[in-house]
Amino acid sequence: MTNLLTKIKNTIKADLNEVLERKENQNPITLLNQFLHECEQETEKVKKLVDRQYQLKDEFERELVEAAELAEKRKHQSEIASKAGETELYQFASAEYQHYSDRAERLRVSLNHILRQLEELEGKYEEMKRKLKDMYIRRMELMGRENITRANHQINKVLDSTSNSDKPYSRFQAIEGYLDRLEDQVNRAFHSSSIDAKIAQLENEMKMSEGKLHS
Repeated sequence: MTNLLTKIKNTIKADLNEVLERKENQNPITLLNQFLHECEQETEKVKKLVDRQYQLKDEFERELVEAAELAEKRKHQSEIASKAGETELYQFASAEYQHYSDRAERLRVSLNHILRQLEELEGKYEEMKRKLKDMYIRRMELMGRENITRANHQINKVLDSTSNSDKPYSRFQAIEGYLDRLEDQVNRAFHSSSIDAKIAQLENEMKMSEGKLHS
C-alpha cells in the first residue's frame, strides 16, 4: 500500500512538473510575472509583520517606562513609610515596589526578545527586497532578450521566402526586383522619347537644308 501511494505521489509530481515546464516554455514572461506577483505579496506580508513588531516594541517600551517609574515611586514611598514607622503603609508600598520591579524586569526581558526578533525580521525583509529587486532586473533582462528574439524572428519572416516556387524570393527581394524593372522601363521610355526627338530634329534640319538647295 505504501509503495502504491508513493508511486501515485511520484506520478502526480512528475505530471505537475511537466505541466509547469510546458507552461514555462510556452510563456516564460507570464510565468515570471506570476512568480514576481506572489513574491511581492509575500514581501508585503513581511513588511506588515515588521511594522507590527515595531508597534509591539513601542508598547513594551511604554509599559517598561511606566512599570519602572511606579517601582521607583513605591520604593521611595516605602522608605518614607519606614522612617515614619508606618508599618502597614510600608508593607503595602514594599509589596507594590516588588510587584512593579518584577513587572519591569519581565518587560525588559520581553523587550530584549522583541528587539532581537525585530532585528532578525528586518534582516529577512531587506533580503527579500533585494531578491525581489534582483528578480525585477532579471525580468527586464529576459524581456530584452525575448524582444530581440521576437524582432529577429520577425526580420527573418520578412527576409525568408514568401513564394512557393523553387527559387525563393523575400519580400525585400521582390520589391527590389520590381523597382529594378520599373527603373528599366522608365529608362527605356526616356531613351525612346529622346531618340524620337533627335530623329525628328534631324528630319527637320534635313528638310530645311533641301529647301535651301532648291531655292
